Amino acid sequence: MSSSAASNQESFDQVSFADNPEPRCACLLLVDTSISMEGLKIAQLNAGLQTFRDELMSDDLAVKRVETAVVRFSPVEIVQPFTHPAQMNVAPLPADGSGTPMGKAIQTGIGLLQERRELYKQLGIPYYRPWLILLTDGEPTDDVRRAAAAIRAGEEKKQFAFFAIGVDTADMDLLARISVREPLRLKGHRFREFFLWLSNSMKTVSRSVPGDRLALPPPSGWAEL
Repeated sequence: MSSSAASNQESFDQVSFADNPEPRCACLLLVDTSISMEGLKIAQLNAGLQTFRDELMSDDLAVKRVETAVVRFSPVEIVQPFTHPAQMNVAPLPADGSGTPMGKAIQTGIGLLQERRELYKQLGIPYYRPWLILLTDGEPTDDVRRAAAAIRAGEEKKQFAFFAIGVDTADMDLLARISVREPLRLKGHRFREFFLWLSNSMKTVSRSVPGDRLALPPPSGWAEL
């Protein structure tokens, strides 16, 4: 993001927080857009992102509290800075990447979450534990060791909750090595069902008090359990 875009985003955030001091629940999506995602997978992913937005828009409290950002890879690119559902506008993502820089994408996402938490603290906005979600159908083409260490450190400090979702030929053993939680494999191309589960989970979180232990909806219908 350019310095002018970052400045405009900061100004937007300050106005947004002044108008709406509700607690925030940040959800950052890391989505694989390498060439192997072309065809039905990328189409279903794009449709799922729209479903996610529409479902959040149907909940008055989630509209005020949930903030979403989207980072695609490759290339690693912030395609949606943190914003509330009404302002979420992710153009259809292309599957055109020649590699899968998963490590860089994860570290970029963790950095964005850290910046967002610092902004909440600076402005005195309560917040829930952020979610960091990885969706990939392949294996990394870069070194993920630093990213894995950053995930473990962030989980231990309760800075975020990391979820790894494998699609088709994703390397589930690799995902298990970088994630504290057991990774889940998507059934077929059920991106819509996954994003319905995610939106319902965000709604559940947004109705709670920050710090509460929650019983989230089970991942039935979209994950191979």
